Amino acid sequence: MKNYLKLMSKVMSEGTASEDRTSTGTISLFGEQLRFDLDSGFPAVTSKRLAWRAVVAELLWFIEGSSDERRLAEIQYGSRDPAKKTIWTANADADYWKSKALFPGDLGRVYGVQWRDWHSPSFSGTYSFTSTDQLKNLIAGLKADPTGRRHILSAWNPGELSQMALPPCHMFAQFYIRNNRLSCQMYQRSADLFLGVPFNIASYALLTHLIAKEIRADVGELILTFGDVHVYANHIEQCKQQLERPVMPLCELDISDVHSIYTASVDDCRLISYVSHPAIAAPMAV
Repeated sequence: MKNYLKLMSKVMSEGTASEDRTSTGTISLFGEQLRFDLDSGFPAVTSKRLAWRAVVAELLWFIEGSSDERRLAEIQYGSRDPAKKTIWTANADADYWKSKALFPGDLGRVYGVQWRDWHSPSFSGTYSFTSTDQLKNLIAGLKADPTGRRHILSAWNPGELSQMALPPCHMFAQFYIRNNRLSCQMYQRSADLFLGVPFNIASYALLTHLIAKEIRADVGELILTFGDVHVYANHIEQCKQQLERPVMPLCELDISDVHSIYTASVDDCRLISYVSHPAIAAPMAV
């Protein structure tokens, strides 16, 4: 994870300060990239504690295709108790969104909905929509045509952005197989370097492992390409603290109990020998 800390240091020293949508302020750069060899260890951040259970729960929630923030709580905690907060609770409760929600906790047509229920227009006298399951199509395509160049998973649906509590930040992923090794390159338009990026790294690394197991392939490389990569003004001291900490050896991922990407549980996805420095608290900009 030295490359992640190197990018953090670069943004802190070379980035441009500006205002942002949340009125928090950021220091940012544009067009950066991180690469990880997934065969050399699982890229869980070690300079602070990774909220691994939250990472797994959110990814499984995406895979399920849910828009219900309380369903995410159920996956993560085993309970829909309103006292149980998730990383999406603040978005579900945001004043700008609540009037659009179809039910309490509804987040609209966010990531998982786009992955599993993309609305494809059709015309037969009148316009209508059919449902496209991108994830199933992706996995089928990887099996049928491994060297194809159309293995895409997209969350960015311009026609439905207004129907989302938050437009997708990690918006587009392409998968690539050579020598039976599955690699993933994800494009992220907006990257919160302190809070979000460690989560994104772990999530897409896990997704790559799960898809690789589903298609009986080995894992290759994870590449994250960032548009606006930034440190929020109220995360600067936390970043300085993190940069002072030495990195620790990478851990390993155990998904031996996963029989299908569609039925995996949080407890099926385990980090082996994960050692890290303590967590560093920071507010999330909404």
